[in-house]
Amino acid sequence: MGVWRLAGGVGQYQKVTRGEIVARGLRNRCPNCGGRTLFSGVFRMHEACGACGLGLERGEGFFLGSMSINYSVTCLGWLVPVLILGWQGVLPIEWAVALAVAGGIGVPVLFYRSSRSWWLMAFYFFLPHELPANRTQDGDTESRKSVA
Repeated sequence: MGVWRLAGGVGQYQKVTRGEIVARGLRNRCPNCGGRTLFSGVFRMHEACGACGLGLERGEGFFLGSMSINYSVTCLGWLVPVLILGWQGVLPIEWAVALAVAGGIGVPVLFYRSSRSWWLMAFYFFLPHELPANRTQDGDTESRKSVA
């Protein structure tokens, strides 16, 4: 059941809220239904959610944004801290370089699924009316209809 949300001063009916989209994205779940059906293997993403049918492939190049997220997390969350620790003398420079190389390879691999899920989360956070759960039966989106 949906809940009344106030957006832009006009009451709008939205079945999947932005908060739910974020919570689902952080847990690598479908932004539409919350199902655990985004991935079929470690590195393979389904074309559509097995539970609700949400199309996950939005077009060629759609997931380039997930690469940017993955690259940013790797650089800012791993490489920079390790290299600063090496530069400050907390770690021997040989260790810092070895950890930076290992992390530069390992972090993107380990973060692959999350980066894809986070990119879907970001997309639907800004365009929640694109989710099938937020559409009416006539195909129009709930967020585009205002209620007096």
